Amino acid sequence: MRQRRLLLILTLAIVCGGAAAYFALAYLRQNTPRLIAAETPQHQVAVAARDLPLGTVLKTEDIRMIDWRGDAVPQGFLTSADLVIGRGLITPVRANEVLLDGKLAARGAGAGLSITIPEGMRAVSVRVDDVIGVAGFVLPGTRVDVMLTLPPKLDRKETVTQMILQNMPVLAAGQIVQQDAQGKPITVSVLTLMVTPEEAELLVLAANEGKIQLALRNTLDAAEVRTIGANARRLLPGDRSGRRNGNGSAVVRTQGGVPVVEAYRGGVRTLIKF
Repeated sequence: MRQRRLLLILTLAIVCGGAAAYFALAYLRQNTPRLIAAETPQHQVAVAARDLPLGTVLKTEDIRMIDWRGDAVPQGFLTSADLVIGRGLITPVRANEVLLDGKLAARGAGAGLSITIPEGMRAVSVRVDDVIGVAGFVLPGTRVDVMLTLPPKLDRKETVTQMILQNMPVLAAGQIVQQDAQGKPITVSVLTLMVTPEEAELLVLAANEGKIQLALRNTLDAAEVRTIGANARRLLPGDRSGRRNGNGSAVVRTQGGVPVVEAYRGGVRTLIKF
């Protein structure tokens, strides 16, 4: 009899415990989504529906809205398609990339190259060939230095070459405003550089007064270099072998332990040994 009672009590305890566990689990399953939704903020974010090139005016089929959970949303994200449609891209974007306000031009600004020019800057085109354009490797997004070669004039008796502009961004090669993904060279006759108004004046004057040449540089190298220019005299080995002093002579390295001075008189080069 006593054993029967203990068995009954144990059975009731098991049944009650199982029922309690079942109802607790059901409650948690029903309310967990609500709790998560209450604790995790959710935003609607506009992303690109496909790869879009620079200058594209966005349409309905170019974007899609996605749910973004959490507080870690990009600064400048757009929460409505109405805030995106009709605006031009000032930078290329990839599929599923978030469309930020800073990547879009103002509404009504249009499309194409003009919307990519920052306020206060200008775009100036220069005529090039395969040599000036570095065999077609001067592409949109690269940076170049501009060198000017001036022929002899009344106040200058020799041809000189000087670097006049450095680290100039290339906006377009011909009518192409976006670099090829593989970096393939492009043969064009015109390149467009982004410059300040003062640099624009200098570039236009240089193109009319002499011959310009572009030097392609590493896009990560922003260091400015000071040069003294070059002329025909610097091409001669004697002019590069030492430092010139005030009277036009240069000390050359010693020959057999004997110092040698290089002198020019009337255009005649003379080596004097001591």
